[in-house]
Amino acid sequence: MTPDCSSESFVAGVFRDEYGKCVSTLTRLLGDITLAEEAVADAFVVALERWDPDAPPPNPGGWIMTTARRRAIDRLRREATREARHAEALLPAEPDESTREVGPVRDDRLRMLFTCCHPALAAESQVALTLRLLGGLDTTEIARAFLVPEATLAQRIVRAKRKIRDANIPYRVPADADLPGRLGAVLAVVYLVYTSGHVAVGSQLSRGDLCSEAVRLARLLVELMPDEPEALGLLALLLLSESRRGTRVDSAGRLVLLPDQDRCRWNRALIAEGHELVRACLRRGAPGPYQFQAAINAVHSDAARAQDTDWTQILALYDQWLAVAPTPVVAVNRAVALAQIASPEIALAELEGLELSDYQPYWVARAELLTRARRTAEADECFGRALQLTENDLEHAHLTGRRAALAL
Repeated sequence: MTPDCSSESFVAGVFRDEYGKCVSTLTRLLGDITLAEEAVADAFVVALERWDPDAPPPNPGGWIMTTARRRAIDRLRREATREARHAEALLPAEPDESTREVGPVRDDRLRMLFTCCHPALAAESQVALTLRLLGGLDTTEIARAFLVPEATLAQRIVRAKRKIRDANIPYRVPADADLPGRLGAVLAVVYLVYTSGHVAVGSQLSRGDLCSEAVRLARLLVELMPDEPEALGLLALLLLSESRRGTRVDSAGRLVLLPDQDRCRWNRALIAEGHELVRACLRRGAPGPYQFQAAINAVHSDAARAQDTDWTQILALYDQWLAVAPTPVVAVNRAVALAQIASPEIALAELEGLELSDYQPYWVARAELLTRARRTAEADECFGRALQLTENDLEHAHLTGRRAALAL
């Protein structure tokens, strides 16, 4: 089937698939992230102007890469500085050479992850920059993932690029000895790419391309560092989450929460692979945040019915996770698990004092617990705040329905 090239959606699809790959490869060739990013952006503008609706290019990614490379060469020639001529000389004569892999990091996008996670950059800047360059996420999407204002996030990305330029941070393959020290930030990036795809902005609940890319990168990390428990834990977490993605929306396009999903349709192959990874993590005896999340998801996938869920085990896992990572977000999730064993009032007491005014799941959790406690007026207020923070249409419709049910 010939893709629909008559609409911007086709170019948007190519952008999602190829942007990170093209920026990563061109950065390796140019040694300049900003120049690579601008050249690739220019190439997509040209694509919008020139692609024939009846005859899309057979290899859109190759077309974008070739056009971006030519745009970069044109710009370097116009600038005509010594540095520019040097950079132009680094560009290969044949496009095929651009795909050659070197060093222990065998994928350009994975190499970009490690490079942007250079220790000279602040952790939040590392994650924001790589999400922008690799995931192709815009500032709004990344700001939502970070729970920070859009202007703050934009400045964070600008400062990161300036830091790379001013500190002359090289775009190179990290040595084997450097890889473990960069792992934490890289795992955070892959996790945020997945969560950004798991609940997307707009009319679709999820973006499968981002979820698949996150799983692909997590697999590469495990292949690269098979003895790192948190890399195993992250891959297990993503696989177990992916096993349920197809059941999160019903035939009418409505959101389906975990307790109401058709468990017969969960992907058993992904669950089996996730469980095997969780067992491998347990054998290593070095638990971490991603391993705890994977273990919690494994417990959910063990239950044939929602009422069979072992909430005592899940609460114990949250207790261990909170002990090593005492964050408000973990506390919210623990309170939800606690409510399954104790009363909603006890769980609500656990939420008191948490400073998460812009965290949508916090307000959803409060609203649902207040509903169960029959504190209707307070629940209505919390649903209202949650709706203000909800950017996904399906979630918005679901919460609107839950709020309307309070009046029945």
